[in-house]
Amino acid sequence: MEKKKSWFSRLKEGLTKTNSWFAGLFGSERINEEFYEELEEALILADMGMETAEKLLDQLRERVKREKLTARDEAKEALIQLIAESLQHETGFLADNGPCAVLIVGVNGVGKTTTIGKIAHLYKEQGRSPMIAAADTFRAAAAEQLGEWAQRSGCPMVRHQEGADPAAVVFDAIASSRAKGCDLLLIDTAGRLHNKKNLMNELSKIRRVIAREMPDTPCEVLLVLDATTGQNATAQAKAFMEVCDLTGVVLTKLDGTAKGGVTVQIHDTLHVPVRFIGVGEGIDDLQRFNAEEFSKALL
Repeated sequence: MEKKKSWFSRLKEGLTKTNSWFAGLFGSERINEEFYEELEEALILADMGMETAEKLLDQLRERVKREKLTARDEAKEALIQLIAESLQHETGFLADNGPCAVLIVGVNGVGKTTTIGKIAHLYKEQGRSPMIAAADTFRAAAAEQLGEWAQRSGCPMVRHQEGADPAAVVFDAIASSRAKGCDLLLIDTAGRLHNKKNLMNELSKIRRVIAREMPDTPCEVLLVLDATTGQNATAQAKAFMEVCDLTGVVLTKLDGTAKGGVTVQIHDTLHVPVRFIGVGEGIDDLQRFNAEEFSKALL
């Protein structure tokens, strides 16, 4: 219970910048048109985007009217519920149900490598056996950096030399994971989004290898986004959606400078669930996304 409390408080502290936009908006005062105007401005400033903010406000107006709410604090509780509901997703993360391959995608600098190390650690702590595949052979020193995280999380890693075929790395990692009895394959990939054709070909080839060598194993595709980049994170998500079939999002760096509303916008515009969020540099600072806790911390 204590760990959950400290996690929530860290998340709340991380979203301080977002909280500041809503400061003074709520209280015992009556709900009026001025309140809705100020709330809309705060939602947009918190990086929720115009369209998502307007959609939430329409839903809030409807709920206020239906439930005959009068005080702004009541509207706040209703808004927290609405945001939590909007972030809920029907399908769970397939890796939780047994053996799984997880492709990690995202541009360089968003925290992709550290995210892989933290996910490996998270599942290792739960008694699983992760294997890491260093399939970003494009960026210099990518495998070295990933190797440090593999060591920290206590997980085996397969790597080739720089410039090698990423699909060949994945092929060898699958064989190695089978030999070692691993049940979770975490695959790092190159982040050169400016050349979509190369990236698309690369990811398609990796997916074909997984499908051929692990026909009965589900595959998740997680996009890592830096929450501090705001609207640019949404643009990156849209670009990656064109390149591959995303099944989830990981939001990093929600620890002080981020405006957390972008989380709501990404889910609303792309209908892709947020699976994990990061609020620090430590190996334990990546946690499963909880829609209710997040919406409370946001406001």
